[in-house]
Amino acid sequence: MLVVDSTVSLLGVTDLAAPLYWLLAAWSAFMSLLADTTGLEVLQYQFMHRAILVGLCIGVMAPLIGTFLVHRQLALIGDTLAHTAFAGVAVGLFLNGVFELGVSPYLTAVVVAALAALCIELISEVTDAYNDVSMAIVLSTGFALGTVLISLNAGGLSVGIDQYLFGNLATVSAENAVIMLGLFAVIVATVAITRNQLLYVTFDETAAAVSGIPVEWYNRVMVVLTAFVVVGAMQIMGVILVAAMLVVPVAGATQLARSFGESLLLAVVLAELAVTLGIGLAYYGSATAGGVIVLVAVALYLGTVALGKVQSVLRSEDPAQTGTVDASRSR
Repeated sequence: MLVVDSTVSLLGVTDLAAPLYWLLAAWSAFMSLLADTTGLEVLQYQFMHRAILVGLCIGVMAPLIGTFLVHRQLALIGDTLAHTAFAGVAVGLFLNGVFELGVSPYLTAVVVAALAALCIELISEVTDAYNDVSMAIVLSTGFALGTVLISLNAGGLSVGIDQYLFGNLATVSAENAVIMLGLFAVIVATVAITRNQLLYVTFDETAAAVSGIPVEWYNRVMVVLTAFVVVGAMQIMGVILVAAMLVVPVAGATQLARSFGESLLLAVVLAELAVTLGIGLAYYGSATAGGVIVLVAVALYLGTVALGKVQSVLRSEDPAQTGTVDASRSR
């Protein structure tokens, strides 16, 4: 079980973060009890307790935001923000190596990715450029900045930059897990409060603006939340693969769902399956977790495509199954 008091003192966190460390300790105790009950080796180590918790959070956060992004045709924004998050990691490593500040690279990644998300919106608004143009500019700038800072910082190279590029189950520290829990709470609470407005802006931005909804503000909220998801998922998925969890489960859910609400729920189920199965297979197969999770997610996607085709055939053969979908089901 985690020694929470010493951990909090060591990391110098505020009282606000202390409950999250207690929650992490309770989760570790539950995982240890589950390990004793089931005898599963994967549940016997504290680093796996943290990795599984982070994975479960990703399984909710990524499709929760990804469902809005896919329907707004912004699927590639996750990849853009992942590369700028890498620049944020490089900033953290540079500050630690040069000024010895001891700041978590994931915290600097949150800040830089959020600023990059706002830059994407700002470039689109000021220059009237298409979203893909602004995303390409921010992606190139962010990754270029990251590579330059890493090359200038010998200390940053010594920590093993591969863990940020490809993810690593063993490097999910207690501090990083607490950062994830904080991001999870912010994302879920924000979507719960602004769900109706985000839904309106997603499907009819013009009508939303006419009705008095501040469309630009909600667009900024969405891209910043996307940045939070990307940084959180980067711990396990890595910069290169993180965008997949925003898109693949959602793409699979749309093959079967008949409303936005069903699509969101099914995307979360598919993402959680991909994460839990992927982490287990990666641990026992000594493989990179991010790659295995994505492969499992793609396999689930192919399964939903096949099942969707079967459902279409059955509906075409049974006229009683056809009809329009009630719009209220998306609420």
